[in-house]
Amino acid sequence: MPKLIVVNRAGEETEVEGDAGLSVMEVIRDNGFDELLALCGGCCSCATCHVYADEDFADRLPAVSADEDDLLDSSDHRRDNSRLSCQIVMTDALDGLRVTIAPED
Repeated sequence: MPKLIVVNRAGEETEVEGDAGLSVMEVIRDNGFDELLALCGGCCSCATCHVYADEDFADRLPAVSADEDDLLDSSDHRRDNSRLSCQIVMTDALDGLRVTIAPED
């Protein structure tokens, strides 16, 4: 089971496990991080699951889709490593991925 390191908005780091095949958003939500609203439930239509993904994993993450890119553009807090956590599926290759929950817009 791949591990995910989640940094909340207070800067506290927690390591959790998530089943391969679940989205990073689902793993975060299922482990009780209420800062990540994920209002659309993972259908890439709201950007309330915005995270900053560890740049060391950039080559292992799926490419940003046009829809994800448009939604991230609506954030005042977008960075080069911004991602919607609903668009990243946990795999063994992502074991140890570190994500930081972005500030709320």
